[in-house]
Amino acid sequence: MSDFVFVDTNIFLYARDASEPKKQEVAAQRLSELWDERNGRLSVQVLNEYFVNVTQKLDPGLSPDEAWDDVEALSVWEPLSMDLTLLQRGFAVQRRYGLSWWDSLIVAAAEAAGCDTILSEDLADGELYFGITVENPFRHLG
Repeated sequence: MSDFVFVDTNIFLYARDASEPKKQEVAAQRLSELWDERNGRLSVQVLNEYFVNVTQKLDPGLSPDEAWDDVEALSVWEPLSMDLTLLQRGFAVQRRYGLSWWDSLIVAAAEAAGCDTILSEDLADGELYFGITVENPFRHLG
């Protein structure tokens, strides 16, 4: 493993969500650190979820062009593509840990990217999945 950190979609969304100022500040700070350290990782699934949610569900959200600029900027994080091997591993994650399909794919992608950590609000803080630790950056906000 390495010091790579896989970032779940919700962290990117909170960094853009003005309706949650405390979470926005924490998410923006963590993402800034990952940019500086050059150790953030994500998947095409995360980019898809980000684009849809930031343009359709956040209020105010981003225009499609603004969201696409974010997607292109994040392409330097080497997003993992969705392929049959990742789907198969996602299924193994789901069977072993009982996670939702989408969360299983996040864990499978983090593993494939060689990450030690998954930064996520959706997965249980401190949980281990195939040796990858989940970190909820908002756990201290109560």
